[in-house]
Amino acid sequence: MRTALGVFLAALSAPALAIEIDGRIDEPEWQRAQRVTDFRLTEPLSREPLPLPTEVLILATEEGLAIGFRNSQPASVQRNRQRGQRDQAGAVDRVNLYVDFDGDGRTGYNFTVSLANSINDTTITNENQFNDDWDGSWRHATSEDDGAWYVEMLVPWHIAPMREAQGGNRTMRVGLDRVIAQTGQRGSWPAVGFTEPRFLTQLQPVTVPAFSQSLLAITPYVSGIYAGGELDERGSDFDAGADVFWKPHGRFQLSATLNPDFGQVESDELVVNFSATETFFSDKRPFFTENQGFFDVPFGSLNQRSRLLYTRRVSGDVTAALKLNGSVAGFNYGAFAADEEDGREFYALRGTRDFEGGDAGSHGFGAMATRVEYPSGVRTADVYEADHRWSNERWNVRSTVVGSDVEQSGVNRRDSGAQVLIDYDMQNTWRQQLYALHVGKDFALNDFGYLERNNFNYLRYDLGHRVTDLPESSAYTGFDWHYAASHRSNDQGERIAWAASVNRQGNRRDGGNDFFDIAMWSAGQDDLITRGNGIVEVPAKLYAYYERFRPRKGAWQLYGYGRYAGEGLEGPEQGALTLNIEPTYFVNDELSFTATLELSYSPDWLLWREDNQLATYRSNLAYLAAGATWLIDPRQELRVRLEAIGLDAEALQSWRVIDRKAVASDEVVPDFSVRNLGFQVRYRYELAPLSYLYVAYVRGGSLYQEGRDNPFGVDDEFRQAFDLRDSEQLLVKLSYRFEI
Repeated sequence: MRTALGVFLAALSAPALAIEIDGRIDEPEWQRAQRVTDFRLTEPLSREPLPLPTEVLILATEEGLAIGFRNSQPASVQRNRQRGQRDQAGAVDRVNLYVDFDGDGRTGYNFTVSLANSINDTTITNENQFNDDWDGSWRHATSEDDGAWYVEMLVPWHIAPMREAQGGNRTMRVGLDRVIAQTGQRGSWPAVGFTEPRFLTQLQPVTVPAFSQSLLAITPYVSGIYAGGELDERGSDFDAGADVFWKPHGRFQLSATLNPDFGQVESDELVVNFSATETFFSDKRPFFTENQGFFDVPFGSLNQRSRLLYTRRVSGDVTAALKLNGSVAGFNYGAFAADEEDGREFYALRGTRDFEGGDAGSHGFGAMATRVEYPSGVRTADVYEADHRWSNERWNVRSTVVGSDVEQSGVNRRDSGAQVLIDYDMQNTWRQQLYALHVGKDFALNDFGYLERNNFNYLRYDLGHRVTDLPESSAYTGFDWHYAASHRSNDQGERIAWAASVNRQGNRRDGGNDFFDIAMWSAGQDDLITRGNGIVEVPAKLYAYYERFRPRKGAWQLYGYGRYAGEGLEGPEQGALTLNIEPTYFVNDELSFTATLELSYSPDWLLWREDNQLATYRSNLAYLAAGATWLIDPRQELRVRLEAIGLDAEALQSWRVIDRKAVASDEVVPDFSVRNLGFQVRYRYELAPLSYLYVAYVRGGSLYQEGRDNPFGVDDEFRQAFDLRDSEQLLVKLSYRFEI
């Protein structure tokens, strides 16, 4: 599986593509293709043969990498033809192509096509972290008959930067898989699952002729907004700008944007956040997602949010931005620069180099520097990073060292951080992971990056166990168990908590899944909640969570979860309870309605008020999201989405932090309420690949209010949220991609 195929998939003199991408795989050129038939189950991860025969053809052409899937599926196995928006295909029959064009395990690309010809495309970094913010320009088509269904893909060579080929050939890493919607089974070649610690570096090496393409793409846009909300400046506003993408050859790419659009075409979900940690939002702006995976260096947590470069920091009125990606003499490099109208400037440089070590494993080195300059020199923030990775058949080790240097008002503050992640595959059903993190007290990353917190030391050990030999009578096809223990402290030696958890992911025979997690934290200290005004001792904490997803059966799909979080001053006995249910009704394969209802009750909600003052509340929260998606035809879609939040909190007790203790205070703390509303109707017409006409009506608002005569009026707050009209806009945007 890990040895190179060493097969040329097309002759060096192959003519321009004579394959029509129509989903039929009937052209004679396919006779020269490499055939793959050994698909093994990776969901569940038993690596047994996939029950339904699957054949894939791989053919390198001057036009791009051509892939043809033949998926046998008799009438006894139901086919799911549900259509989906881009990057939202759902639990449907689908196939995936994974490609690492350089074969070094740094950056991969995932191309997904469903039976209904809906698509997903994502970037893959750090072995198995997928990001669907990126949208690429590639071709695809499907067809079907009584015994099978078929997919053709064409991925152009200009879709990604690639290192210089050796000897006229290019060795890529390729992965293929197929998902059967009725059972939820996934068959892969090679037999590696994307949830495993090593994914990209275990894809199959494939040698092809080294083709190269040049491309100049210019995407100008014009937009008009009419604003009429209560807090908006009423009137009309028109804007224009452009994105430029230039790839003269495979070893260099340039992306640039002039006056990028920040209209509300893609809206963020509503969030109520009173914690000391900021909310993370993804970025769908085309310039900021193109070739961004090269700069995606994780640091600061095991989740996929903390990173050195968080493009949502560039959030003002951007005058221009530039990005370079390329390779030279075995080194990969990237540069990023952006200038905001208010005077802030952002810069980033990154370089990497990889070495194959044979049986000793492979090594990769990287370095990155970022800088943010504020107007009038009031503040400059520099971050410097170096990373290393090493892997072989069993081990995968990734380490990162980071330093920050911030100058503000003539004062410099410097600090550092480091992390190491060690995965060990015991090559049976067990695996182990160790993660260690240190972040200094004065380490500053959030001028350009995203870090949940500094002044932090974290050590976590995880033991994973896979179970796939379940009887046919079981409702499940496999389990993935994890047992973890961790310790948290800060640099002053304060023990934040010890913690232990057990969780299990279950794959069900109905094509769905479920998940539960139980975690217990010891008593410890909370050094964040007062925002620097003292550390407070807190009791033990208890968390319990369960979720269930049942895919579409007939007209209905269902998802829901329940959560219990005992984390207040009263301990595990007075925890917050949250229930969520999300049904989806499918009128047909093109029209669906979704509703989400979430209710939360907390008898012991602990919040910061000011200085060293805390308060506990009894709170109720109601959240409603409702929407409809109508995929009118392959080019047109209409989406309606409504979100409303009503929260009512009754003050129970005021506290002052004295000598690390929360001491009851006689101070009066007011009740408070929150209302939020977000509503959008959006029509989109695809004029050509990555060229769109948008017409959107957007309305929203929020209200925080203290002191109410009717505590526990969450139903009243929820109803009144629909009256909010802080912002109301009608947006029209036209963008068209010209390829030269």
